[in-house]
Amino acid sequence: MAEARPPLRLDLDDTALVANWRALDQCSGAARAGAAVKADAYGLGAARVVPLLAGAGCRDFFVAHWAEAAELAGIAPPGSLAVLHGPLNDADCATARATGARPVINSLAQAARWLAGGGGSCDLMVDTGMNRLGLPMAELGDPLVAQLEVEVLHSHLASADQDVAQNTVQLARWIEARAMLPKPRAALANSAGIALGGAYHGDLTRPGLALYGGVPRAELAGAVAQVARPMAALLQTRMLQAGDPVGYNATFVAPAAMPVGVVALGYADGFLRAWSGGKGVLRHGGRALPVLGRVSMDLTIVDLSTAPELAEGDWLELDYHLPEAALASGLSQYELLTLLGRRFARG
Repeated sequence: MAEARPPLRLDLDDTALVANWRALDQCSGAARAGAAVKADAYGLGAARVVPLLAGAGCRDFFVAHWAEAAELAGIAPPGSLAVLHGPLNDADCATARATGARPVINSLAQAARWLAGGGGSCDLMVDTGMNRLGLPMAELGDPLVAQLEVEVLHSHLASADQDVAQNTVQLARWIEARAMLPKPRAALANSAGIALGGAYHGDLTRPGLALYGGVPRAELAGAVAQVARPMAALLQTRMLQAGDPVGYNATFVAPAAMPVGVVALGYADGFLRAWSGGKGVLRHGGRALPVLGRVSMDLTIVDLSTAPELAEGDWLELDYHLPEAALASGLSQYELLTLLGRRFARG
């Protein structure tokens, strides 16, 4: 039996991905750039992304969940994985030992759990003002912390994409934390943090969004290229007559005779209703094909007036340059990537 070919695919530019990491590594100065590959490499496929970046020289990879670490065991270089959420229970500690992934300790309770299971190499997250995960500054002197074999001391910037006082406050606290734990490597900067300058770089940076073509700060525009190009196939073409309604609730009515196409794409695939009413655009050969009416769960209707020759089975590209798509849709660049659903064949 012939294998079914999905009408959605996500074309990945491997060359752009590797070039983005190298550019961010260079922008990190004396620090070494790692790679955030959590959420399946922001939706692009960690099993593909990790070997490409490892081949380019990346030696530090970050995931959020232990299941993600288990999926990358044997794919990521030995000792290169760190799990940002730390060990929630004994099963997580067992997964750490089975996979060789380092837990990022976020609390004294996690420190005690890790030590009770035998301890070993780990990372430590300190909260410098985001009040999310991380050990409070006041607890860095606790005897449990002194027992940990910390490889990397982390913190996380809350507002690196903006020029606000919170950045310098967090930087000062991170420097203070480094003085209290002088041996480990230290990491603070995500993609946007890299653009804040050398004071924020430490020994290791953790780019994520910019690896995949996102631009969280203007300084990175031009330094990184688009990596993901979502594609969708035309399922049907039809000719509307003046007055014909389109889609749910007839939010678009044809003003004159016009060709339209029904595309195998909808909000179940991460192409949300935010793209309805002409905000979304698909393209073919550079020609714009605006979305008509409402995006539905599995289908979207586009205007084929600029490409009337298109037929069923032809492929259309979503207009998905991340900074511009974020402005058009109201979604963040992070959401645009991670929303892309499982029905997209990664390739």
